[in-house]
Amino acid sequence: MKNLKQSVNFSFCGVLFSLLIIGSGCTPSDSPSDTATTGHIKISVDETFYPVIDTELDVFHALYKYAVITPSYVPEVQAMKDLLDDSVRLAIVTRELNDEEKKYFESRKLFPKSLKVATDAIALITHPENDDTVVTMEQLSDIFSGKINTWKTLNPTSKLDKLIIIFDNKNSSTARYIQEKFNTELPPNTYAVNTNPEVIDYVAQNKNALGVIGVSWISDTDDSVSLDFLEKINVLRIISKPGDMRGKQPYQAYIAQGSYPLTRSVYIINREARTGLGTGFATFVASDKGQRIILKAGLVPATMPVRVVGFNK
Repeated sequence: MKNLKQSVNFSFCGVLFSLLIIGSGCTPSDSPSDTATTGHIKISVDETFYPVIDTELDVFHALYKYAVITPSYVPEVQAMKDLLDDSVRLAIVTRELNDEEKKYFESRKLFPKSLKVATDAIALITHPENDDTVVTMEQLSDIFSGKINTWKTLNPTSKLDKLIIIFDNKNSSTARYIQEKFNTELPPNTYAVNTNPEVIDYVAQNKNALGVIGVSWISDTDDSVSLDFLEKINVLRIISKPGDMRGKQPYQAYIAQGSYPLTRSVYIINREARTGLGTGFATFVASDKGQRIILKAGLVPATMPVRVVGFNK
């Protein structure tokens, strides 16, 4: 009799629970399946930051064995589209949400958080046999607007002629940055490949090329890939102030000081409404361990001092 009574009670409780589930419009599978250090999520990352974010993920996964974060390294336009389309909860990009994007999220009762984690720089690279190693900001403005389209126009003694500008992707953050920095549309002698390594390879094989890449691809002097890339190309010095005859390369300290002129912020945009795995990873990148990884990669951490690192071949 006791067992029968318990069975009836359990059946009643089961029916009540089912009604509550139906009434609330959810199912057990809708409940969160991840925490700050466990579970599986996908994120979208500006391809420019593959070297540093790949390292961040390696360390994070080593520390948290039950966490799996699958990154998609894509042009910045695609990373933002993924965030807006619900494909990912977190994107790592070089800009914050614009007003239109904020309104879109607000209409859905979502309020993404933006966290600055680093300062990055744009590096301009040329073929090793190109004798032009220093350029002014005024000259760059003329190059990216199309007023200067040959190396001889830039330097009458140059042995090179046509100047070809190479970006990683037409939808990349570097292409957007250059257009906004110099307030211009890109000229007809501008071409895009697919990735930063492809830009480096193109410049290494074409003497007339001027490549535009993210500095993290060449700034980690302990990384064999960075060192291999540096063997293939030259990094231009940029003069941005009167009296600076040598110009500045995108060394870490110069990026931090602001004396290197082509810099930008790196943001993690997190749309999670709770403390999930995306929030856990963002917190890690902003932590002491995460910031040290950024420091070693040659970018400027948001919360740590920096050192001078040169591009020695």
